[in-house]
Amino acid sequence: MPSETPQAEERSAGCPHLSGAHLGKGSLEKEPPGDKEVLWIRPDAPSRCSWQLGRPATSSPHRHTALEKSPKILPDILKKIGDTPMVRINKIGRNFGLKCELLAKCEFFNAGGSVKDRISLRMIEDAEREGTLKPGDTIIEPTSGNTGIGLALAAAVKGYHCIIVMPEKMSTEKVDVLRALGAEIVRTPTNARFDSPESHVGVAWRLRNEIPNSHILDQYRNASNPLAHYDITAEEILQQCDGRLDLLGASAGTGGTITGIARKLKEKGPGCKIIGVDPEGSILAEPEELNQTEQTAYEVEGIGYDFIPTVLDRTVVDTWFKSNDEDAFAFARMLIAQEGLLCGGSAGSAMSVAVKAAQELREEQRCVVILPDSVRNYMSKFLSDKWMLQKGFMKEEDLLVKKPWW
Repeated sequence: MPSETPQAEERSAGCPHLSGAHLGKGSLEKEPPGDKEVLWIRPDAPSRCSWQLGRPATSSPHRHTALEKSPKILPDILKKIGDTPMVRINKIGRNFGLKCELLAKCEFFNAGGSVKDRISLRMIEDAEREGTLKPGDTIIEPTSGNTGIGLALAAAVKGYHCIIVMPEKMSTEKVDVLRALGAEIVRTPTNARFDSPESHVGVAWRLRNEIPNSHILDQYRNASNPLAHYDITAEEILQQCDGRLDLLGASAGTGGTITGIARKLKEKGPGCKIIGVDPEGSILAEPEELNQTEQTAYEVEGIGYDFIPTVLDRTVVDTWFKSNDEDAFAFARMLIAQEGLLCGGSAGSAMSVAVKAAQELREEQRCVVILPDSVRNYMSKFLSDKWMLQKGFMKEEDLLVKKPWW
C-alpha cells in the first residue's frame, strides 16, 4: 500500500483532549482544495494531540459533552448507550487471595453489547454536528467487529447505509448481528498486514474512494474515540466509585478506552495506577521488549494490533502486561460461571492480568476492571467446549471434573 500522501499528512489526527468534534478544520473527510482522491490515511499516523496533564481545559479545541441522567422512557435505543453498571467481583477475588475490593465495569450492558457502542455514537454525532455526515450517506469502517456493530446499530436507527470491513478471524456471531442490523460486510485475510491493500484498513479506504458520499469515521485516528471515554465513561467510573479507586485495568485495541479513561483519572484521581493489557502477538505494550515473541496470531478478538493506533496514548499507562489466549478464555469462563457476568474473551484478558496486579493492593483499596463486550459474539468459540478442546485451551479431563452436588 502506498505511504500516506502529502495531502493526508496535512490533516489533523485530532486532539483527544477534552470533548467535542474533530471534524472541523483539518478533518479526515474535508479534503484540501484540489485534492480529488486520498488513497488512504495511516491508522498509526503520529498523534498531534495537545493534551497534557495539568493543562487548563480552556486550551482544548474540543466541545464538552456532559454526563446526562437517563429518562424513564427512552426516545430510541441509542439512549441505552452508557450508564453501564459497576459490579463487585466476589468469588474470583477471594479465590485469588486479593485483599482489595475488585470491581468490574460491565460494558456489555450497552445497547449493542460492547464498549464500542460509545465511540460509534460519538463519532457519528460529531460528524453530523460538523455537517460531514448527511442523510443517506454511507458509513464505512474497518473494525474487528464491535465498532462495526455499534455503527450499524446507530446507522439503522438514524437511516445511514453501513459497510463493515473486518478480518476473517472474527466470529460468525458478529457477522450475523451485523447482517441483522442491515450492514453490508466485507471480509479480509486475517494475516494481511495493516498497511497491505488487502487488509481491512486498505479495503475500507478503497471502498471509500469508490463509493460516492461515503465516509470512514476512522476509530484509529478519530479524536471522538478517546473523548467518548474521557467525557463519559471515566466520569461514570468516578461517580460509581465516589472518586476512590487505586488501580484500573483495561485491555487495549484502538486504545481509545484506556486513553480516555486514564487521562481523566490522571486529572481527577492522580493516585490511581493504570494497567494496560495487550495480547501476546500484538505490539501495543511498552517497553518494546514485552512484544518480542515469535507468536503473531491470537484467538482473542477486539484487542491488540500490528500497529500503534494514533488515538492510543501509551504515556498514560503506568504498566503494561501481556495476556495469553488460554488465560483469557479461562477467566472469561470463570467470570460467567462464578460471577454470572456474560462477557467476552477480552474481558478475560483484562481480569487475568488484574488479579495479578491487584495482589499488591491493601484491604481498603479498590481495583476496577473494564469488561468490554458480551459473550453473545463468541457462542461458537470459547463458550464451546469442543472449540476449546480443538484449540488446545482445554483437556478432555477438564470435562470430567465431578460436580460437588453429584
